[in-house]
Amino acid sequence: MALEIERRFLVATDGWRPLAGAAQPLRQGYLAGSREGVTVRLRLRDSDQGRAEQAWLTLKAPAAGFARHEFEYAIPVADAEALWQLAPHRLTKTRFAIACPGGDWVVDVFAAENAPLVLAEVELPAADAPLDLPPWCGRELTGDDRWSNAALAHQPLASRPREWLKAFDLL
Repeated sequence: MALEIERRFLVATDGWRPLAGAAQPLRQGYLAGSREGVTVRLRLRDSDQGRAEQAWLTLKAPAAGFARHEFEYAIPVADAEALWQLAPHRLTKTRFAIACPGGDWVVDVFAAENAPLVLAEVELPAADAPLDLPPWCGRELTGDDRWSNAALAHQPLASRPREWLKAFDLL
């Protein structure tokens, strides 16, 4: 059984940029899900020309602390493009792999209705693994469902109250 152990943070500075790998443009569509059940996500990785190069269908169980069951399957790009059109909730972002110790780090720079949001995620080998936070990490958001990609697709930042955004220094 696949288990994802992940922590998530707001990014406070651009200090991550010198550590960043190549940009990976991503589109994510959410086909089904609920807080109590499994979320079904579609992810397409686009080329620099904006055409999908790879696609996956992912099933995610609700999180229990830092961990959740996650199952991911490669699917044909043509099928993914058709599912993208059917997805009622979507988001776009650019992902950067980060050369940083302590786990598998990525930074997601969100676009469109979720801009200017920048989040860092680290996948850990165990929930109790020690973690030295890089100085560019800000407030921890792990466990706050309002910051999941599914929640951002359902209710983008642009639709959230200004006071709420100010509380997270996003205005």
